Amino acid sequence: MATVVVVREYDPEKDRAKVDAVERECEVGPSGELSLYTDHMGDPICRVRNCPAFLMLVAEMGEEKEIVGMIRGCIKTVTCGKRLSRSSKSAITNYTSAAAASLHSCTPTKQVPVYTKVGYILGLRVPSPHRRMGIASKLVDRMEEWVRESGGEYCYMATENDNLASVNLFTSKCGYSKFRTPSILVNPVFAHRLRVPRRAAILKLCPRDAELLYRLRFSTSEFFPRDIDAVLNNNLSLGTFLAVPGGGAGDGPWGGAAEFLADPPESWAVVSVWNLREVYKLEVRGAPPAKRALARASRAVDGALPWLGLPSFPELFRPFGAHFLYGLGGEGPRAGEMVRALCAHAHNLAKEHGCAVVATEVARREPLASAIPHWKRLSCEDLWCVKRLGEDYSDGAVGDWTKSPPGLTIFVDPREV
Repeated sequence: MATVVVVREYDPEKDRAKVDAVERECEVGPSGELSLYTDHMGDPICRVRNCPAFLMLVAEMGEEKEIVGMIRGCIKTVTCGKRLSRSSKSAITNYTSAAAASLHSCTPTKQVPVYTKVGYILGLRVPSPHRRMGIASKLVDRMEEWVRESGGEYCYMATENDNLASVNLFTSKCGYSKFRTPSILVNPVFAHRLRVPRRAAILKLCPRDAELLYRLRFSTSEFFPRDIDAVLNNNLSLGTFLAVPGGGAGDGPWGGAAEFLADPPESWAVVSVWNLREVYKLEVRGAPPAKRALARASRAVDGALPWLGLPSFPELFRPFGAHFLYGLGGEGPRAGEMVRALCAHAHNLAKEHGCAVVATEVARREPLASAIPHWKRLSCEDLWCVKRLGEDYSDGAVGDWTKSPPGLTIFVDPREV
């Protein structure tokens, strides 16, 4: 008689310890190879808890109700395309009449975002002894059912491009198709501070100005969250920073985003910082003693002689925190220079918070990607797969999103990193 597998909602009171054990078992890499362990710091739902709607499911089996799998998911409304609009008023609701008047003249196009409700699947775990039993597929099916019942039109997931087992499960068994291949760029935080170029002035925007800037310049980017205001006002968001050429807008009094967009400088860039260190910790395991010793030595030299500005390998072999850069973009011939200034500023902010790395994720064809400092050995290519949950939805202005070509930019929501 086949053993019955029951999928139910995660219960933090009775499941926490069992879930942690499964997480540790699944994070162990092959003997002699490096593996990345995630410490959720006692909260298995931490990676989706800040999303508008979230759910965690567990699969249990046998009379002892052993937990043999788990999955997390969240639902949000994001941009899936754009359309022409007769008016730009919808983008500037709730602002003063003076601001609205100036913004009517500075909105670059009349393209407005087309939104859709999507589900995002992450944290699928099934221990090795219980694989090839259909448990993962059952977990995915139940999560999709929740998304569909909540009005979601699409579901997507992300995995490493070389994770063949995960890719095969979703594309061959669950009906997903390969969709986007963004790049995860990771840069170490050194023991010394980085110099922010004097040719760039950096301003910290209030959440209201940041929201206006993002809605008017980036809301047509794929996966842009309609509730960007909730992201920017979250306690984990450490701020939005705007870089402009020195001697320009950065040297005068800040008149707000409306005034800035009405007459922007020749070049500028913007980025927001999310504090992942307060969500979970990471740890690289399986490194040989020689690599550990080399990393410690490089940081010791960097710490003792910070004025030399020597690159040093970050301390990744014990639990470490990270900052995530999101909403990165810019305009103008010197936008790359402004991005580099923002990245130096973000590095120093991460150093102050005791982080080991700064990471971001951008579209494969992101024009500003080359200006983002990163170490190739720490970075990788991601793979996003998507599935349309029903054929009875209206195609509207976008059509079937799963068949649309990739754009130049993509907005990665930091709440689910």
